[in-house]
Amino acid sequence: MLSNPSVVLHDVTFAWPDGAVALDHVSGAFGRGRTGLTGLNGAGKSTLLRVIAGLLTPTSGRVALSGTADYLPQRITLDVHATVADLLGITPVVRALRAIESGDVDEAHFDVVGDDWDVEERAVALLAATGLPTGLDRSVATLSGGETMLTAITGVRLRQSTGSAAVALLDEPTNNLDGAARERLYELVRGWRGALVVVSHDLALLELMDDTAELRAGSLTTFGGPYSEYRAWLQVQQEAAAQTLRAAEQTLRREKRQRIEAEERIAHSERKGRKDAANSKYVKAVINDRRNSAEKSAGARRGMLDDKVDAARAAVDLAERAVRDDDRISVDLPDPGVPAGRRLAVLRGADGREVVIQGPERIALTGPNGVGKTTLLERLLSIPAPAPSGAGYVSGQAPSGPQTPSTQGDGRDGQGFADGELLTERAAYLPQRVDVLPDASSVLDAVREGAPHVPPGELRNRLARFLVRGAAVDRPVATLSGGERFRVALARLLLADPPAQLLVLDEPTNNLDIASTDQLVDALSAYRGALLVVSHDGAFLERLGLDAEIRLDPEGNLTQVRR
Repeated sequence: MLSNPSVVLHDVTFAWPDGAVALDHVSGAFGRGRTGLTGLNGAGKSTLLRVIAGLLTPTSGRVALSGTADYLPQRITLDVHATVADLLGITPVVRALRAIESGDVDEAHFDVVGDDWDVEERAVALLAATGLPTGLDRSVATLSGGETMLTAITGVRLRQSTGSAAVALLDEPTNNLDGAARERLYELVRGWRGALVVVSHDLALLELMDDTAELRAGSLTTFGGPYSEYRAWLQVQQEAAAQTLRAAEQTLRREKRQRIEAEERIAHSERKGRKDAANSKYVKAVINDRRNSAEKSAGARRGMLDDKVDAARAAVDLAERAVRDDDRISVDLPDPGVPAGRRLAVLRGADGREVVIQGPERIALTGPNGVGKTTLLERLLSIPAPAPSGAGYVSGQAPSGPQTPSTQGDGRDGQGFADGELLTERAAYLPQRVDVLPDASSVLDAVREGAPHVPPGELRNRLARFLVRGAAVDRPVATLSGGERFRVALARLLLADPPAQLLVLDEPTNNLDIASTDQLVDALSAYRGALLVVSHDGAFLERLGLDAEIRLDPEGNLTQVRR
């Protein structure tokens, strides 16, 4: 237990009204510095933050705080008339200050202000330091999505600095932020003073933490250090756990073998006793005494050996629970047949300059939010708005030229668009949202849509390589967990027959936990076609072995920034 924690969880359980248990007897603590809270999707991280913040009441157990908690959810919902002051949470104080400045000496205004006479100056200073608009009366409707999130986080920091909140809780703050906004958030976190708990799968953000906590299977593990150090420590622990499991399994096999050998000796002794009795070798009374003694001895020996087997089996069970089953995807994908000189697509900037994707190149398409990256992908793939089946969409034919754009998702007005032309009939697309798989279909049927000529048995074997095994293959898509759904969407793309020559991904890691991102990287490492990926996740892009990065600017121009 931490010596001076800001949050202490005592056997906290939370169940939803339908009985589903989100948190199960969670105990642990968070320190007074910056803590990164990690865990698989569905582990209960967001629920835990809401319980700590007092927005949800534990079904049992209790939460002890060193003060009050300030919680910022993943998605910020605001009134269309909200101002920057509203987003910062200081509107009542600002109004009271302005009333006092205008000559209103109502005592209620002074009560509202309290000690925050300089709150406007401090708010403007914090906004300016983060590179944000400083007008407190400015409408949030004029802010970008990244500016809105950063302003809200600045408000959390401001309130914590005034002492109105002791613990700040941020839930996936970098989701949907572009690269520039992420960098500003990182700077904000680097200078953070006070207790901060951040749920995130952003590896760069997690490296800025003083401590790392993981919520897994109802257990909260806290480690003193950033995520990379935690992963290194965990690997050592897992290697030791695996060795312990191997030793326990070996002991169990030995105890079982000794139990069998002992049973054989007992059986041999019983046969000998029956043979002696049949031959009248001994007096009957002596035979009976020996039989009774042998039966008692055999029973005691069986009991002792059974106890040893049970103890060895219990040791194996305990060791198995300590070994994680975070499997990695290891798959041998069919060769899409993309020679080095094969031209697959052309991206064309608004100024007419072109970028040609050819051979098995790996290209990142980057740029600020709102410049039209998703629209460019949709134009390239000739996807009308709204997009069709989504994950696993495979183009049926190469378009003859530039297509009418969809403006869904980028907020552009149709002026200054970059354009694209597809030069292959085999392109596959994974959009930002993968919840558009056919819910009523089985997993097998959903994947067979892209590979109708592959025998079901072979598809089952290939799906197992994507960690979709056994009965899960026949389950309806609607019953899958988020991680399972993502792997099925990915399998649907990569197991298509004939295989796609160009794979297009739009922000694939936005809502993935760290384990799922690892699995995505594993799968893409086996893909031998061309890759075009939109992402703001620098750590993810670095792992893909990129050949080039192409930046799209607000004017619709394309610039190669690295090769």
